Order: sequence, then structure tokens, then C-alpha cells
Amino acid sequence: MASVKNLKKDINYVLGDVVDAIYLWEMYNSNTDAKASQAVVEEAFSSYDELIARVNQKNIENKKAHFASIRKDLETVAFSLVEKVNNL
Repeated sequence: MASVKNLKKDINYVLGDVVDAIYLWEMYNSNTDAKASQAVVEEAFSSYDELIARVNQKNIENKKAHFASIRKDLETVAFSLVEKVNNL
């Protein structure tokens, strides 16, 4: 399994890219209301906080399954956020 350090980097890069895409969308669509896009940004930040907190948990019995579920949840969250960005 990949290291915890790489998992943290993946979380950072994936959710950071989503936030960057939203900011680019806002820049090119400055005449639209930014409330919907800011809600997606806030969701990305809260998802980041939740995933990092789960990575940093101690006393996990089955570490391999725990980190695999975090990686799966990252994929699910990222897919959901990308869909929301595409619907802006």
C-alpha cells in the first residue's frame, strides 16, 4: 500500500485542483452570481478537513482497510465535486 504521506498528497492535490477549477470558472464567468461556486468551494474544504482527520486517526485495528476506505471516499467526493463544477 502507498504511504500515508502519499495519501495526504493525493487528497491535497485532488481537492486543490477542484478548487482551482472553480476559481478559474469564477474568473471567466465574472458576470454570474458566485454563491453556488463558493458553496462548492466550502464543500471541498470541509471534505478536505474530514479526510485528513480520518487519515490522522490513531489506534486503527485494520490500517489497510481504513486507508482503502479513505481512498475510495476521496474518489467519491472528487467525482461529486467535479459534477457540481460541471453543472455551474
